[in-house]
Amino acid sequence: EYGRAIDALQALQGRGAAAYALLGKAFFMDGQYKQAVANLEKAIGQDSVNSEYYDWLGRAYGRLAEQSSFMSALGQARKTVRAFERAVELDPSNLEALSDVFEYYLEAPGIVGGGLDKAENIARRFADVNPAENHWARARLAEKRRDFEAAEREFRAALAADPDEVGRVLDLAAFLSSRGRYGESDALFRAAADNHPRSPKVLYARAAAYIQR
Repeated sequence: EYGRAIDALQALQGRGAAAYALLGKAFFMDGQYKQAVANLEKAIGQDSVNSEYYDWLGRAYGRLAEQSSFMSALGQARKTVRAFERAVELDPSNLEALSDVFEYYLEAPGIVGGGLDKAENIARRFADVNPAENHWARARLAEKRRDFEAAEREFRAALAADPDEVGRVLDLAAFLSSRGRYGESDALFRAAADNHPRSPKVLYARAAAYIQR
């Protein structure tokens, strides 16, 4: 109930960095990205060395870029990557920030700071933080380069490194579905649903695979 959270936080007097950051997150989750940016910048104004605040600011700028005209989007995309990079600089072990900047480098064009070489540099850093995430990142890079054998090998290695995390099963299932291996994919989705019957992630990932199919 993000609307109620926003009302409660706005009623506070003398908000500190943590309250501004929480308000920014609530606005983000409510789809109000300009307000999210404004409040996260206030949080950073009071606490300029908090990696998490910069990571959320990057996400908010990224959503703004998606909704903006071309010229506005270029500036917001550059602010996105600068915020992600600052988050990683402040805390090199912040896994969410590493994942966010990796995704940005992987998907964004070079004109706004993207690039596979940059993504690969981040992938190497995952090895010291989370081995499963390292394999996942290498799988994504292999997919981007259309080396599908290597991608499958890395997705399976990510699952082996973290077998209790449902997301690893779903990543492999979605990959197999994208390659037309529907029987194997559906078997993995069924196993994920059996082991995690109350997980909305399983339903969402399965639906996304069916749409792509």
